[in-house]
Amino acid sequence: MSDQLEISAPEGKVTVPAATLARIVVRAAELADGARVRRPRRGVDVEISGDHAAVTLRLAARYGAVLPQVAEDVQRHVAAALGQMCGIEVRTVDVAIEELL
Repeated sequence: MSDQLEISAPEGKVTVPAATLARIVVRAAELADGARVRRPRRGVDVEISGDHAAVTLRLAARYGAVLPQVAEDVQRHVAAALGQMCGIEVRTVDVAIEELL
């Protein structure tokens, strides 16, 4: 497993660093209504294995939001963003809601 993504093709290789992957995840997660990543630099973990990814993130949610719905929205947004931007399949998006705003 790795924390950076390497995409190889006959024309060459592209490396997407861990910080870039984390930023994609943070921006996608925060598209969900009522969600905010608590510590963008430490609250996100992206593990790459071949062409698959596993994401773990820690969130703060708006008080009064339906927490399972917030988590599902975050999972959907993160999987879609990594799939579209990096061309990888996201196996899991584990969400921990640790704080209410």
